[in-house]
Order: sequence, then C-alpha cells, then structure tokens
Amino acid sequence: MKFEDLRLSKPLLDAVHTAGYETPTPIQARVIPLILEGRDVLGCAQTGTGKTAAFALPILQRLSNSTPSTDARPSRGPSKGSNARRSRTQNAQPRNIRALVLAPTRELAQQIADSFATYGKSSGLKHTVVFGGVNKNAQLRALRGGVDILVATPGRLLDHMSEGDIRLDSVETLVLDEADRMLDMGFLPDIRRILNQIPKRRQTLLLSATMPPPIRHLAKDILANPVSVEVARVSAPAENVEHRAYYVEKQQKQALLCSVLENTAYSRALVFTRTKHGADKVVRHLSRSGIAATAIHGNKSQNARTRALENFRSGKIGVLVATDIAARGLDVDGISHVINYDLTTEPETYVHRIGRTARAGASGMALSFVSLEDHDSVRDIERLIHTELKPAESLPGYVAPEMPVVKPKRAAGTGSRKISNADKSRTRHRFTPKQGGRRRPRRSRSGPSMREGSARSVAT
Repeated sequence: MKFEDLRLSKPLLDAVHTAGYETPTPIQARVIPLILEGRDVLGCAQTGTGKTAAFALPILQRLSNSTPSTDARPSRGPSKGSNARRSRTQNAQPRNIRALVLAPTRELAQQIADSFATYGKSSGLKHTVVFGGVNKNAQLRALRGGVDILVATPGRLLDHMSEGDIRLDSVETLVLDEADRMLDMGFLPDIRRILNQIPKRRQTLLLSATMPPPIRHLAKDILANPVSVEVARVSAPAENVEHRAYYVEKQQKQALLCSVLENTAYSRALVFTRTKHGADKVVRHLSRSGIAATAIHGNKSQNARTRALENFRSGKIGVLVATDIAARGLDVDGISHVINYDLTTEPETYVHRIGRTARAGASGMALSFVSLEDHDSVRDIERLIHTELKPAESLPGYVAPEMPVVKPKRAAGTGSRKISNADKSRTRHRFTPKQGGRRRPRRSRSGPSMREGSARSVAT
C-alpha cells in the first residue's frame, strides 16, 4: 500500500514524500481511512509505530476541507479611516480551537506539534503547543492570535483554561495520545475536567500502548461506537533488537557502564535509571571519567530538557541518561544502544524503553544491568517478550559474579531433617510477637551472596 491509496490530499502527500515516507505503517494504513470517515477510534499501538502521523494527517485534511462552525476569521475589505480600524478590531476575532491533542509529557507534546508543522505547512491552518516548565507569555501570544489545532499537556491546559485564555467549545476532534501513560501520571481527573468543557458531539481518538481497565472504562465513557484497532501490541518488542544482560553487583554498575561505553562502538546511547537523583549521579560519574553525557528528567527545567535533547540529537553529546520520562515520546534517530542501568520492574516499560532503538528498520542493542534483586523482573520480561536476555559479551575487567539460585524461603520447622523439641521451641520463640511490638524473623540463607561468588564485576 502507498500513501496515495489512503485518499489523502495532494498537499499532504507532497509533505509526506518530502519527509521521506512512501509506505504507511500498519497503524497508519488502518487508522487514517477511519478518521477521514469521521469515526471514533480506540487504538492500541506502542510508540515508534507511526501513530502521530496516523492521526495528524487525517485531522489536517478534515479541518482543511470543512468550514468552522463559528467563522472567527477577520473580515476582508474594510473601509478606510478610523472606522476601518475600529471595524478590524471588532471583527478580527481569533479563530477557534477545532482540534485538541492531549499528551502526557512535554517532549511528546512538542514532537506532535512538530509533526503538525511538517505535514500541515501548506494547509493554512494554525497550531500551537502549550506545556509546563516554560514562561506562559509566548504561549499566550500564540493563543490570542488564534489557533485551529492545539497540542497540550493536561496540567498547563487547565492553567490556561482557569485564567480564561482558552475556550474549548468549538473542538471538533479530540485526541488522547499515550492514554495509559497519562493514567500512570495521575492525569485522569484533569482529563475528565477538560472533557466537561468540550462539546459532546465530536470525533474522539483514544490511543494507548496498553489497555488497562481504567482506560477501557474511560473509552466507554467518551467514545461513540468506536472502531478498535490493535497494532504492534506492547508485548511485541521492537524488531531487530538484540537483548543482552550483564550480571553485576549494584555497587559495580558505574564502573561497568564506563567499561561498556569505552569498549562499545555506539552512535547514540540512551541510559535509563530508576530515579532522577540516580540519573544525575550517573552523569557526574561519566563526566569524571571523560565521557560526555547529559540527563533528562522531571526535575530539570524545560529549557534544560530541550537543550539536552538538542545536544543528543545533534551528536554533540553521545550519551543521554534519563528516567522513564523518555521511555515514550522520545523520537531521536540513530540510537544504537539502550542501556537499562536500573532494570524496570514493569515488563511493559522495558518494551517502551527498548523501542527507542531499532527505529525505521535499523538494528539496535538493548543491554540490561541485572543485580540479584532483578531476577524476578528478568523472568517477567522474558515471559512477556518471548525472548531470553542472554549474557552479554565479555569486557576488559568484567567478570560476571556467580548469581545464586534464589529459592523460596521455607517456613520454619519444615525440611527433611528431624527437628528437636528444643529447636521447635526456639523457632516458635523467634516468630512469636512480644509485648510492645513484633519481632522480625531472622533472614534465611538461600545461598551465597553475590560478593561471595567470583571476583568483582569490574576492575576499578
């Protein structure tokens, strides 16, 4: 199938071809015709499958071909003189917002806005993006000039609405992108407040990588006779990705990361940590080791986050250390390696993380640093993606520790050996609560610790 088969207008086809695309992705091929027909869509597709263009292209075409319900454009041909200036002031009302796209993160909102700019440059439609972390003045100027398409994060949108800067009573199309991520970030109450200000009669598109029960309940409330489209489930990892694991003690992770980066031919490496503090700590260690790196997380200002992404995209800095804020919505070409410095406990998040590499048919490498407490997470990830995280290649100074087999703890008083009455008495006493509080049981020994295995993971 070609984009020409999707009944898109010539200006949009020209924009798509100029961007370097000839063949639509599966989600685009299925969703674009439905949106052009005006249908509500419930789409399940992970990031990196081209779903931004899947809704941006048909929205641009529908808005270009339709007349707004309230034509707020300036009148043409005013008379001369002061009456003309007064007439222009009265009639030049800003155009109303006709399409609203909600996204969970600033980076994703900006990338969606960039897509509208790329594909809609010949449409005559105006768009803007609003999100937190930056001064409102520039956003206010754009809003007061009038926009047809607004891309926003829920929090900043509500700020503008509460101050009377935004009205949503002319919205014809609503898009909720990465709906499950917005749910994880606690945006569901904000979304419902926004929905109360949007006309009931509208086209609604809800796109999500997973479909937990709260998302399905939300879809049932806001969609009218939707068509369900499921493409590239979250359990399907990105193709052409090689999955490898380094088994390492926690205190040796920093040295291992330096060794990996110093002995690996990478173009761009994206490193995931569990916490914001951990990301900054990793960047400081890499910098001291002479490796150029920068961090992106929620505590950074928007200017700092934008600057970090620009340096990473341009290749000025080859290593970006991030929390899961970058697991979705980060579209950077040429990421050859994704490194799970802290392995996630959520298998779906692992799939989102590694989806940042092997994009557009390229190959990629996913490396995970696995500590003793990560064993359950590894099993869950392997079960979800149906792929084994095989041991990574050896590195100078790296010796994998002997990972003990972690067996379930046995209840006291069980086992093959015969237990004396005295032993039973001591066992009962160990687990019997005392007055004033409960005594904690002794930790069972399920095997040698990692430090009791072989040599240290990485020579320091």
